[in-house]
Amino acid sequence: MTSAISLTKVESSAPSLVSLYKKAGHSLSKRKLAGERAAVYLVLDRSGSMRPFYRDGTVQHLAEQVLGLAAHLDDDGRVPVVFFSTDVDGTGEVSLDGYTGRIQEMHDALGHMGRTNYHWGMDAVLDLHLARAPRSPALVIFQTDGGPSNKGAAEKFLCKAAHLPLFWQFIGFGDPADNEFRFLHKLDDLAVPKRRPVDNAGFFGAGKDPRKVSDARMYDKLLAEFPQWLADARRAGIVAPRE
Repeated sequence: MTSAISLTKVESSAPSLVSLYKKAGHSLSKRKLAGERAAVYLVLDRSGSMRPFYRDGTVQHLAEQVLGLAAHLDDDGRVPVVFFSTDVDGTGEVSLDGYTGRIQEMHDALGHMGRTNYHWGMDAVLDLHLARAPRSPALVIFQTDGGPSNKGAAEKFLCKAAHLPLFWQFIGFGDPADNEFRFLHKLDDLAVPKRRPVDNAGFFGAGKDPRKVSDARMYDKLLAEFPQWLADARRAGIVAPRE
C-alpha cells in the first residue's frame, strides 16, 4: 500500500520536507506500517521553562518532523496542534502548505506561559479526535520538558483513555537524568491489564538539545511502540479493523 500523500505531492507543496518525509517512510517500512492510516496530533508544552526551546527553533523542528511523518499516515496534509500549560493555551495546525515559522507565530500569539498540566492538553486532543474519527487510530506526539503539576489527573486520564483509539507518544526535552521524567517513565510502564486494557503510551527522552537527535533516530523512537499498540487495540476492538 502507498503513503497517504505521495512523494510527488510533497515535492511540489513542501520541498523542504522531502528529506523528513523519506526518513519517516523508511522508519514506517521497518515497522511494517507502510500503508497504515492514522490521524496524527502534536501536543506542545508551553510552561515557562519551555521558552528557550521555542526561541531556538527546536519546537518548530519537531513540528516539521511530525508533519513529515503525518504525510504518510493521513491524507489531509495537516497536523492539529494543541498548546498547553496551566490550561489549554490554544490550538492551531501545521500543514504542508503552511508550516514555516508557524509554531513561533502561534506561540507568540498565546501570551503568558504557565505551569504544566498534561490532562488539559490530553483532553483537548481527545475531543478533537472523537469529533473527527472516533474509531480510527490516532498517534499523539506529546512533548514536554517535565512532569505535570497534577500527576494524579494525568495518570487517571491516560488509564481511562486506554479504552479509546489514541496512542500517546511522550517525548521529553531536557536532561534525561532529571527526576522530572520519572513520572513519564511511570506512565509508560503502567500495568496491563490491571490499570488499562492495552499499553497506550510510550516515552523517550530527546535530551538537552533534541536537534542533535538525527531525524532517522527520532522517527524510530516516535514509532517504537505504536505498532504493538495498534495490533493490541485492534484485537481488543478499540480500533476498527484495517480495511
